[in-house]
Amino acid sequence: MKFGVIIFPGSNCDHDAYWTAHQVAKQPATFLWHESADLQNCDAIIVPGGFAFGDYLRTGAIAKFSPVMESVRKFADRGGLVLGICNGFQILCESGLLPGALMRNIGLKYVCKPVHVRVENNETPFTQNCQKGEVLTIPIGHMEGNYFCDDATLTDLKRDNGIVFRYANAVGEITADANPNGSLENIAGICSPGRNVLGMMPHPERAAEPELGGMDGFKIFESLVGAMAEK
Repeated sequence: MKFGVIIFPGSNCDHDAYWTAHQVAKQPATFLWHESADLQNCDAIIVPGGFAFGDYLRTGAIAKFSPVMESVRKFADRGGLVLGICNGFQILCESGLLPGALMRNIGLKYVCKPVHVRVENNETPFTQNCQKGEVLTIPIGHMEGNYFCDDATLTDLKRDNGIVFRYANAVGEITADANPNGSLENIAGICSPGRNVLGMMPHPERAAEPELGGMDGFKIFESLVGAMAEK
């Protein structure tokens, strides 16, 4: 059960994701260079946070052309597990692996703080160790986390149970005050119709050990390991 963590110029959460997969989840892991199309027989791919290619043009707009992303698209089409975190979520949307787009935060400021997210769908490989309605505390750190899609796409997401996380308050209420970036309907994470691709703005790797202040994010990695073991 091997994790692959992609490195783009500007990635800055790649080592955090690698550490969590390898040292905390105790799974084999390797780095994948953006210029290589070889996924090295990995069972799950993590597209980490950071500022791929300096976020020039817009977040993820250049990274989507990297050779590794063509391999990731083919991998996902075959049912491979792909997790995009923060900038990785943005790249997955730009690459067409997930619908919608991530826009500037409504306050036009970078936001970095712990937030509460409610689990809307626990029937995915990424959330099977969670309870539906469970509230997780996981940090965010982004300037463009304001998720948007058109009405037809939102209808599809709801029909397919594709909304996986929503920003909430500590008791799980979906409120405007709990929304840190203006995201449509408080959406913090979505999955593909096949549920094998997940994009989320919060950083689970930053909440995966007690030393980091909490372990709620580790449930994402635990779920992935369990899903890979079941394959």
